[in-house]
Amino acid sequence: MSSLPSSEKVIPWYKQFWPWFLIGILLSSIMFSITFAVMSVKSFDGMVVQEDYYEHGKAINMVLAKQEQARAQNLSAELRLDPMTSDIVVDLSGDARPDKLYLDLIFPTEDDRDQSFILEHVRDGRYITQGPDNLRYRWYLQIQPALEDADWRLTGEATFPNENSVALLPGGRPESE
Repeated sequence: MSSLPSSEKVIPWYKQFWPWFLIGILLSSIMFSITFAVMSVKSFDGMVVQEDYYEHGKAINMVLAKQEQARAQNLSAELRLDPMTSDIVVDLSGDARPDKLYLDLIFPTEDDRDQSFILEHVRDGRYITQGPDNLRYRWYLQIQPALEDADWRLTGEATFPNENSVALLPGGRPESE
């Protein structure tokens, strides 16, 4: 004799909701795991330094020495980006007046977006060059003389578009106001 009443039908497992719901959760987690694994392998993190740390440490010391030299020469600069013409104008004050300046725009997270410009001296510490159109987001700025062995560097940080001038100082820290 059967213990089940004859009026109740047993529904097979593959026609019920809960087994498919649990299988769906399992399959979706596997799919997302594979997707993220493929993305992590294919995308390159350009910010990871894979070189000799001793050489990297020496380079940091050279940067600090350049900033100290800029401080000793009493250098500072104001950078403006003209929104109409995209001209980059730098007013350099202090004891140095090189013929040309290098300006590096460094994007914080993607090194392939970094840009470099050469600014020409036009008069009385004013340097100018044509900048990129539609410059947006946050950038680190570095200015140094356009020499093979530059002895000073000014740094700063700006978010574009910005109609105000940006201060570039030795070490990049704004002075207390």
